[in-house]
Amino acid sequence: MIRTGLAVAAAAMLGAGAASAGGVERSAQSMALLFERGNYAEFGLSYSRPRVSGEAPAALGGAGSGDMARSFTTFNLGVRGDLSDALSYAFIIDEPIGASVEYPAGTGYFIAGSNARIQSTAVTGVLRYQFDGGFSAHAGLRAVRTRGEVELFNPMLPGGTYTMNARNDTAVGYLAGVAWERPDIAARVALTYNSRVKHSFDATETNVAWGGAAETTFDTTIPESLQLEFQTGVAEDTLLFGSLRYARWTRFEIAPENYTTILGQNPLVEYESNSLTWNIGVGRQFNENWSGAVSLGYERKSGDALANLGPTDGYRSIGVGVTYREGPIMVATGIQYRRIGGGETAAGARFSGNSALGLGVRVGISF
Repeated sequence: MIRTGLAVAAAAMLGAGAASAGGVERSAQSMALLFERGNYAEFGLSYSRPRVSGEAPAALGGAGSGDMARSFTTFNLGVRGDLSDALSYAFIIDEPIGASVEYPAGTGYFIAGSNARIQSTAVTGVLRYQFDGGFSAHAGLRAVRTRGEVELFNPMLPGGTYTMNARNDTAVGYLAGVAWERPDIAARVALTYNSRVKHSFDATETNVAWGGAAETTFDTTIPESLQLEFQTGVAEDTLLFGSLRYARWTRFEIAPENYTTILGQNPLVEYESNSLTWNIGVGRQFNENWSGAVSLGYERKSGDALANLGPTDGYRSIGVGVTYREGPIMVATGIQYRRIGGGETAAGARFSGNSALGLGVRVGISF
């Protein structure tokens, strides 16, 4: 019998590396929780330690940037249950996007000391209705609360410094999808569309060009995405699983009003290409208590110019996860290594040879 522990091991392993996709994406917004059986709750925590550095062109001094990507943790919390034989629900809390950038001071790099943060929390509610023949449909709403701040030290700006603080904004999007299941072989295919979420931020921008602090507004859109998740038993106690995710990151930019108009700068962050990310792996049930999984991941490199506050482009990953189950309690852990793609920023700085190590743990309970 193929147990759900295999899928949970996979989820913990993939959660361990939930960063880099699309630049600032920190949650793949999986619907796997919705397909658990009975009343079920889970909590997940992941830690990522990226290492990202580059070198300025000779025209800007040729200095190295130092490691500019900070380590970070993310969490998710979810619960699902049945309202009837055909109708079920799930509530999910996670962190869909984020960034933690800090160029070390004293390196001689042309934007040394610059830093930026993006923080977000999403609450998602989903209903699922099961039809005959293993088919089902699901739909729900997602509310996202996001804030961000940036501090730039750049000799090419008036006064050499610029700061921006975008205060918390909450915006709502929706999701809808369909699925097919065959429980006797642990087969499932689920397709989910996540709508865009458009934020309208009130911000404080500071620079000598407009005499200090100014209250401004700007919009940022968390992009829409389409995600295919699948799994199937391929042999006794063996599960094949994977996902394919497309996100329209060309709709995402951070373009504060005064920074782009008065200073005439390009957006702080923008993407010229959309992202296509896939993961595929295999899980194995060892005995009644233990199972494990291994997976490979890939996000194609676009080759576009990199942003100073996000100088990465695609990745390749490998991860392993193990699960222990005793009665209604399940504990899964995972580790993932990513080789992060690089390239050149618009200023000509070159980033290459970067990586990230992620650790994840997930605890689930059936009740």
